[in-house]
Amino acid sequence: MASGAPEQSGQMAEETPGFLDEFLHDFPAPLSAEGTLPWKVPGTVLSPEEVEGELAELAVGFLSSRNAPPALAASLAREAVSHLLRTDLSEFRKLPGQEEEDGEEAEEEKAPVTLLDAKGLALSCFNRLWDVCSQWQKQVPPAARAPQRQRLVSVHAVRNTRRRMEDRHVCLPAFNQLFGLTDPVDRAYFAVFDGHGGVDAARYAAVHVHANAARQPELPTRPAGALREAFRRTDEMFLWKAKRERLQSGTTGVCALIAGKTLHIAWLGDSQVILVQQGQVVKMMEPHKPERQDEKERIEALGGFVSYMDCWRVNGTLAVSRAIGDVFQKPYVSGEADVASRELTGSEDYLLLACDGFFDVVSPQEVASLVHSHLARQQGSGLHVAEELVAEARERGSRDNITVMVVFLRDPRDLLEG
Repeated sequence: MASGAPEQSGQMAEETPGFLDEFLHDFPAPLSAEGTLPWKVPGTVLSPEEVEGELAELAVGFLSSRNAPPALAASLAREAVSHLLRTDLSEFRKLPGQEEEDGEEAEEEKAPVTLLDAKGLALSCFNRLWDVCSQWQKQVPPAARAPQRQRLVSVHAVRNTRRRMEDRHVCLPAFNQLFGLTDPVDRAYFAVFDGHGGVDAARYAAVHVHANAARQPELPTRPAGALREAFRRTDEMFLWKAKRERLQSGTTGVCALIAGKTLHIAWLGDSQVILVQQGQVVKMMEPHKPERQDEKERIEALGGFVSYMDCWRVNGTLAVSRAIGDVFQKPYVSGEADVASRELTGSEDYLLLACDGFFDVVSPQEVASLVHSHLARQQGSGLHVAEELVAEARERGSRDNITVMVVFLRDPRDLLEG
């Protein structure tokens, strides 16, 4: 995944008409029901509460692939998805048993849940997106042209020596635009999810944690609490999906929400985020590992056990004690996230979010010197710092998937002064 430079609000204003013209040139008319969708459909069925997150991901991913400015992509996606959500979705309802292709009985659930046709929803979403682009080609709403605070974000992710890439990450500087939040608090969201036993849980978390956070009534007043509830709700939603579709995967995760002048973080498992301030690492979290005394006591109190098998593991299997998913290890592997908050003074350098494929071989205390060395060699350019950090982890022997995201809170050139 390539690194990205910050987008300038003036540049966005210039690019918006050009992007809309090009989009409507390539898609001169709405898609037909028999037509090929221009972007991958999220599975075959969706529950009603999955619709907003999945369609927002669909629209933003498609628009970003066509080089839409991030804020414009988020605004267009919000307009299209919100229009769809205001309609009667019953026309997309799957008949009972339609989703069970193998004829086997589904596992009995506590209550019946309506399932909707994902392809039909995606087609309708694309056509509503076309409608919005047609309208905005004539006049872009002022809210979609509002200036946005920009930060340089460098991201790099590699499969490494593993057979599959099970990491996912999210970089969402236009959080407010994507969810239609109109209060004066600027918000940006960043996350890394490290899947195990398959990619389903990591992909699900990368789509739904921030969508669930945006729906929390306490987001404006208690953002950390909203993140905690978002993790819990995402775990609950995925467990239902895992039982219905017979999925066994899980994922650790860490996210950072910058709301105004406050940093809020939430995490499950051993993916980590660190804050560097004036060249010094500020510890904000402790990973959830089975050997932690409090985690070991929690697991044993529930009737589970922690044993050493090349590393400390829950019930002889998982090397993490908290995660989204892992349906057969609940409740020993908890879906309850921990959270922390910190006021930002303006002297902070950057955030670094990464999975255990990085932190297993690079300690948090080493990060600051590695980043500083890179900036010194690149005359203050931080565009490719994540790529170099991933290369360092590989050189040190990491064989796992590796994802590193560096979110600069100040101009990287300023970090070399003094």
